[in-house]
Amino acid sequence: MGERLYRKNQPEKKKLLPHSYALSLKDKVVWGTWERSGKRVRDYNLYTGVLGTAYLLFKSYQVTRNEDDLKLCLEIVEACDVASRDSERVTFICGYAGVCALGAVAAKRFGDDQLRDHYLARFREIRLPSDLPYELLYGRAGYLWACLFLNKHIGSESVSSERMRSVVEEIFRAGRQLGNRGTCPLMYEWHGKRYWGAAHGLAGIMNVLMHMELEPDEIKDVKGTLSYMIQNRFPSGNYLSSEGSESDRLVHWCHGAPGVALTLVKAAQVFKTKEFVEAAMEAGEVVWNRGLLKRVGICHGISGNTYVFLSLYRLTGKPEYLYRAKAFASFLLDKSEKLISEGKMHRGDRPFSLFEGIGGMVYMFLDMNDPTQALFPGYEL
Repeated sequence: MGERLYRKNQPEKKKLLPHSYALSLKDKVVWGTWERSGKRVRDYNLYTGVLGTAYLLFKSYQVTRNEDDLKLCLEIVEACDVASRDSERVTFICGYAGVCALGAVAAKRFGDDQLRDHYLARFREIRLPSDLPYELLYGRAGYLWACLFLNKHIGSESVSSERMRSVVEEIFRAGRQLGNRGTCPLMYEWHGKRYWGAAHGLAGIMNVLMHMELEPDEIKDVKGTLSYMIQNRFPSGNYLSSEGSESDRLVHWCHGAPGVALTLVKAAQVFKTKEFVEAAMEAGEVVWNRGLLKRVGICHGISGNTYVFLSLYRLTGKPEYLYRAKAFASFLLDKSEKLISEGKMHRGDRPFSLFEGIGGMVYMFLDMNDPTQALFPGYEL
């Protein structure tokens, strides 16, 4: 996991295949995650489960306006709703909040106000356990991301600012308790480690906080935490997976430069400082030099790393970043099927899933139809 597959030569300049190829792969994902199981939900979440297929179908609908995709999306969300009612997980990517949030937004697009209101009501019934962690996949940051998703796509007060504010204040309280104002103002633990990455650590939490309305002292702490990470990265430019780690190995969205790069792009947009623009671009260089991995997915594979260049392209407008995104995407188009069949490339432990398998690759292919609007699913808004 994390190894480079090949040292890249300059790729030939070419256009990606039409999105018809991505749509055929989308049908393969639907078969592998939904139809093959007899439309039974064994794993409901967005990360490895069938909700990820619903999210992919929603993306497909946004690209093609094919209402069949939207109908199937809602059918899958309904099944996930039933399967996850007793779930204690409350985040967008790995919890029940993702079911309700996607269901409400898809229902709105379908014009079904009653179904939209059903999912909104279910979302508002979610209560956060007192021992909930703070990270993105399973914690408070992941719940907040679901709130932001609803407020963006349905209306600014779909989830009240008061409710979100109480979660923000708890995240700062806990972060300051473990942090050190003189070095890193905010710090968090998950399973005994102080992670830095997007999935479980600082990068993911700071990314969500930067979407909120913050007080001046909170802004200072977020900026200080990001500056600490920049100042204490590896000499290579890559980022630690966790505090004190000496292993400069992982170049993934979940751990390492790719996820941090996306967070730094957000920081550059919010704070408009040269420090964060330059750091984001430097993290992008790490991804270009070391990010052609042996996996296809978006969490720890080439598809996810492609989003770094798409994000930098939106930030800077520099065509070299679009070129790099096309180079990574073209590699997957040209080589992934053959390399997987030869055992030289890993298709993911859940090979059709959104975050580990080809579901994420298809999502990225669809996003390449309009790179200026491409957003890492479940992370960028």
